[in-house]
Amino acid sequence: MNASTAQDGPSISFKSHRRTITETDIVNFVNLLGLHEPFFIDMEYIRDHLAEGHRSRFAPGPMVISLGMGLVATIIKDVIDRALVGANAGEFGGMTGVNARLGAALFPNDTIHVEGEARCKPKTSRGYTLLEIRHRVINQHGEQLADFTETVCFLPPKAQAAT
Repeated sequence: MNASTAQDGPSISFKSHRRTITETDIVNFVNLLGLHEPFFIDMEYIRDHLAEGHRSRFAPGPMVISLGMGLVATIIKDVIDRALVGANAGEFGGMTGVNARLGAALFPNDTIHVEGEARCKPKTSRGYTLLEIRHRVINQHGEQLADFTETVCFLPPKAQAAT
């Protein structure tokens, strides 16, 4: 999603494990977030008003992104460690943004995984290190459901203590 520049660090590729999504997963997410729109809670509305390819329950976009992040959670420490090699980064400072594009729908019984890459951006003028982690959520048919880039920041490294 984001173009790399000549100053970017090398790209570190990764691939997550797979997970099959159930109708219960979708219903629980919709109810947890209060997404009580007819698109997600009214099967008659879905059958009568949506295009033929969407005439069954499907996952909201934020769920696809959340699942993509969750699938990578088991390997994220390794991905970050590999991407920050030589970056002289400080402690984790938090997420600064997500840029996402959604493609195909996620339906119950779809099995998804994430393929992606992490890339260290040039240090900011204040010494912060930014890491972009791109996630491509892909279903069992090879269709890309979502493509999103999470940007996280690392604080400037602490000054070396005098000996």
